[in-house]
Amino acid sequence: MAFPGIETLTELIRPLAERRGMDIEEVRTVKAGKKSQVVVALDSDTRPTLDELEEVSNEISELFDAHEAAGELNFGAGYTLEVTTPGVDLPLTQPRHWRRNRGRKVKVGEATYRVGALDEEERTVVLIAPASGGPMVELRAVSDLAGAVVEVEFSNPPAGEIELAEQSFDEAASAASRGEGE
Repeated sequence: MAFPGIETLTELIRPLAERRGMDIEEVRTVKAGKKSQVVVALDSDTRPTLDELEEVSNEISELFDAHEAAGELNFGAGYTLEVTTPGVDLPLTQPRHWRRNRGRKVKVGEATYRVGALDEEERTVVLIAPASGGPMVELRAVSDLAGAVVEVEFSNPPAGEIELAEQSFDEAASAASRGEGE
């Protein structure tokens, strides 16, 4: 039996993650003999703490060990398990990614924006664009923003952008329809 594939590991972990209100953002394996590694990236709306990640790591390890003892998995010479949260380089592909990064700066193609609210259906997101006359509000379909990533900021964001990012979707949509930012 070969080292388990990503789909197999993801399906094993999914119920455990769901019980804890977490989403599996990535499962990755690095096969290298005795130094094989399984990396699991989990996230939630409340951002998992280090203690929660340690608990989940222990549960996943026990789960994998039980399946290996039953002959359902074979990690060969062994593996190292790493349970983490996704980094800022995770592409924002799902509505939950946009929701969890509200207020943060993102790069979409060549442009940068600040993330605002999502509509109720989580199909449209408010993006705040910096402009010389003050920030401008744009409404964009989440499905049209593939490849967007969070930009790391080292200074405090402009107050006007943060104010707009904190508005409800309806308030921001009203500003966008008037062609204003504030």
